[in-house]
Parts: sequence; structure tokens; C-alpha cells
Amino acid sequence: MPKRYDVLDVNNQLIWNFRDIGHTMRRISEGKGSQKRILIILLETGPITQRELTQRLGIQPGSASEVIGKLESAELVTRTPNEFDHRTVVVALTAAGTCAAQEAKAQRELRHEAMFSCLTDEEKATLLSLLEQINRHWDTAYRGGPEV
Repeated sequence: MPKRYDVLDVNNQLIWNFRDIGHTMRRISEGKGSQKRILIILLETGPITQRELTQRLGIQPGSASEVIGKLESAELVTRTPNEFDHRTVVVALTAAGTCAAQEAKAQRELRHEAMFSCLTDEEKATLLSLLEQINRHWDTAYRGGPEV
């Protein structure tokens, strides 16, 4: 928080809190194209094409290919040609990759639980409702989407 946080109006205090929360979320999360995130996605989806995985990650194909290559070198994933379309590659977990993915997912769940441990279930529900309301408004006002 800025030194003079207490003299800011409530809207600016909210903005500072969102900014700080955003920085914390980026620091403690796996990142868009991290190895752990890829392993967790594959655990949840099963084998998928490299193109589909890249789209889910929201990163450039070259970046995804580099990270997937590292996972393949570590023998956590395999890449095989798609039997129906030889222009595409299917990415799948190996047995070791499945174990690593399960561990990464368990760590993520524990971290998420700890992040909100300062709130009661009722407070979590209230916060969720308020954030969803803000998100719907911002979707219309700033992202050009429809308000539901």
C-alpha cells in the first residue's frame, strides 16, 4: 500500500488492493505456460493436440513447443503424431508425468485453500458474489462483452 493509503478515497483504495492482489497472484501462480500448468491441464483433459494445449495456455506456439520439449526431455510427456491427421501432434502424460501432475495439482489446491483461509465460508461467498458483479460490469464497460 502507498504511504498515504489512508487519505485515498475508497475507489482508489480498491484499485490499490486489486493491484496488490494481482501482483501477489502473478508471483505465486505457476504462470501461463509453466511446466506445472501444462501437466495439470493434461491431467484434467487427457491427451490433447499440441495446438489445443497451446490455445488453452494462451501463449505463442513456439513458447509452448519449447516448454513441452523440456517436459518431453524430462520424460514427463510424450508427443506422438495424430493417427487421424499427421500434421498434428498429440501430447500425453507419461506415468512419471501423471505423478508429477498429481503432486502439482495437490500443491495448487493447498495453496488456494491457504490463500483464503483468513475468510469464513460466508465471507468467501460474499466476496465471490461481489467479484462476479464487478466482473460482469467490467466485461461490458471495458472488455466489450455482454452483461449477463
